Amino acid sequence: MKPEKKVAVVILGWNGKKYLEQFLPSVIQFTSSSLCEIIVADNCSTDDSVAFVKANYPTIRVIQNTRNGGYAGGYNDALKQVNAKYFVLLNQDIELTENWVEKVVDVMEADETIAAAQPKLRAYNQRDSFEYAGGSGGYLDKFGYAFCRGRIFDTVEKDEGQYDDVKEIFWASGACLFIRSDVYHQAGGLDEDFFAHQEEIDLCWRINSMGFKIVCVPSSVVYHVGGGSLPYGNPRKTYLNFRNNLMMLFKNLPASVLIWKLILRMILDGLAALNSVVSTKSFSDFNAILKAHFSFYASIPSLLKKRKAIAQKSSSKLFGKSVVWQYFVSGKRKFSEL
Repeated sequence: MKPEKKVAVVILGWNGKKYLEQFLPSVIQFTSSSLCEIIVADNCSTDDSVAFVKANYPTIRVIQNTRNGGYAGGYNDALKQVNAKYFVLLNQDIELTENWVEKVVDVMEADETIAAAQPKLRAYNQRDSFEYAGGSGGYLDKFGYAFCRGRIFDTVEKDEGQYDDVKEIFWASGACLFIRSDVYHQAGGLDEDFFAHQEEIDLCWRINSMGFKIVCVPSSVVYHVGGGSLPYGNPRKTYLNFRNNLMMLFKNLPASVLIWKLILRMILDGLAALNSVVSTKSFSDFNAILKAHFSFYASIPSLLKKRKAIAQKSSSKLFGKSVVWQYFVSGKRKFSEL
């Protein structure tokens, strides 16, 4: 079946009417109707998001998922019903800018080995700064810690054009993820056991292992609110991030380094849990991290099956140093200093 449009821009919504009201106008304004189909995939919202879209944006296609499978399951369910050469997985809390799609797709069209990409993400509420969830492209250090051009841990840089080159990266942010539809399906889509958080990094790891490239195209700029479904500092977010990171490492690390890297990560996670108690005078994050580890242990049998289904390869695309050491010991706060 020939795709009706080259690009499907798919916004996964969940109880996000306020974001749809705020940001759909920029989606309509800056998304080419000749190139793109705009779709809102609703994840069983209990507000009147669907009614709002249907009443106010009749040209937007609405897909109503029959379950709330989180980010991962929600997109897997919706994208089975979408026909396009490129998918764009777009968060509901993003403001777009002129030619944001064309600038990325042009780069991908020029190189068939590029399977996924992202624009530059700036913070909606601090517009001269990079945004935490993606900056100008994502990386992963040797022990599985994620960071970006423009953001390392909680240090976010101002965008002064220092990362404006098209650059191969390790992972593209799920807040605005461009991906070839055939590669998405070939890679098996998003891992639904993750539910939400770091599932796009896991998918990108598999894409890297398949021999494809992932890039950031900073000439395309979008503004992201962040924390639209789970706010920063929420223990549920802490739980998902720590659990999913361990699951991702278990799935994708080569057997030769798997055990010792996991043991070291567990030690570092323990230190992070203790630090959270000292810094916040609360046990909420400590308990979330503890719960994340026990959930990871329980998932090992299913993770062993997943390891057999994918290729674990040593990747030169991983950052070869410990970003924890670089940041906390060496005092390197900016990507350009690493």
